[in-house]
Amino acid sequence: MELGRPRFAFRDEIFTARPQRAANVRFAGLWVAGTLAGLEHRTVAIVGPRAPSLGGIARARELAAGLSQAGVCVVSGLALGIDGAAHLGALDGPTPTMGVLGGGHRCFFPKRNRDLADRIIACGGGVLSPYAPDEPARPPQFIQRNGVVAALADAVVVVEAAQRSGALNTASWAANIGIDVLAFPGDVERVVAAGCNALIRDGATLVRGTADVLEALGIVPTLASEPSPKAEPSSKYFGEPLVARVLALVLGEPRDAETLAELTGARIGEMQAVLTRLEIDGHIRRNDRLEFARDFR
Repeated sequence: MELGRPRFAFRDEIFTARPQRAANVRFAGLWVAGTLAGLEHRTVAIVGPRAPSLGGIARARELAAGLSQAGVCVVSGLALGIDGAAHLGALDGPTPTMGVLGGGHRCFFPKRNRDLADRIIACGGGVLSPYAPDEPARPPQFIQRNGVVAALADAVVVVEAAQRSGALNTASWAANIGIDVLAFPGDVERVVAAGCNALIRDGATLVRGTADVLEALGIVPTLASEPSPKAEPSSKYFGEPLVARVLALVLGEPRDAETLAELTGARIGEMQAVLTRLEIDGHIRRNDRLEFARDFR
């Protein structure tokens, strides 16, 4: 189904696999582009800020890839930052992923993630919204979107969060309807760790990786639960921090060699060598403007 031609699915259809959950949600149904196949699996929402740290991006993608490999559907909000990284990680595995919009499908926001939404649908997942297709995304609507993300999940994992953030709002929705909340701990000096540390202090489950989330769901981890080599190519370059940093920097947006050299402190010749190597290995691609981005073909 095309992103611009969603159908309306009533609450009972959405919660076919979880009929007990339907009594705890406020929406009558959702607009759906793609399928609801992901909801036939156990589900985990992965949430965090739109401007995360590089470590947060890598953590979200690695966790999502591991969960998808274990047969768990990743749910998130299709926003920039942690949401987008989580969906990309899930696409590295076999299990469909589900994205929830803060506006209508035909008023897609953020536009930079439109291609990501198309990939989710093409890979058997779904893009959902509590709003009619022509409803523009407005700030207050994202609060309701967060509630939908929580309601679709069997557990919510907060990767990073400031003291006041949408990720904490999603965690609050989850706690209010009896859904487990998990959080990655962080350095007490870092702003994006404050919310997670507060959640753990108040009773959220501390999580260090995929195995902890699977344990919370009652799923026994197996070798198949580990991320595939495609999920995080930086593992191939263990011990080469510059290469891993470049991969993280081009995950969110295309960047040229000069910008990458400036951001990493590398010499331009050294950066060109790294980029050439990654391009030959098939992990990045160059566009017409000579910018590099992660290659997800």
